[in-house]
Amino acid sequence: MSLKPLNNSSLQDSKVDIKIKLAALWAATMFCYIYGDYFELYIPGKLSSMLDGKMLPLGTVTQGILLATTIMMAIQAVMVFLSLVVAPLVNKWLNVALGLAATLVMILAIQGAWTFYKLLGLVEIGLLLTIVWQAWTWPRSALPLRHDAAPSQQSL
Repeated sequence: MSLKPLNNSSLQDSKVDIKIKLAALWAATMFCYIYGDYFELYIPGKLSSMLDGKMLPLGTVTQGILLATTIMMAIQAVMVFLSLVVAPLVNKWLNVALGLAATLVMILAIQGAWTFYKLLGLVEIGLLLTIVWQAWTWPRSALPLRHDAAPSQQSL
């Protein structure tokens, strides 16, 4: 005779640390970013434009443009790691600031884009705003009790 659980509520659910949530969210945004850029290569004329040295809508490819786009991508990659290792207060504000900055960049990037890119962009914006929210509402630790008063002497 085998015993079957009465319902699915017997499954254990573990609380996920805020740092792991943030790292996972940054990784997920990178997937949207990368897949959007990859699928964009299938847009007619995109590859010929690249071969002509143009990065639409930014114009002629320069070292500055490539550096700027590299920095945007590197920030997301580095935040996966930094979210795990940086002290909580600095971590919170890094995630809020860089999450908002990346959101603004993506809002600008999806203007006039193809529908698939807008969809990935909206998913990425949702993930980035979740990063901002998670960081903004970072859980507080319980303050330890102060024991600065001298212990009372018990009378015999």
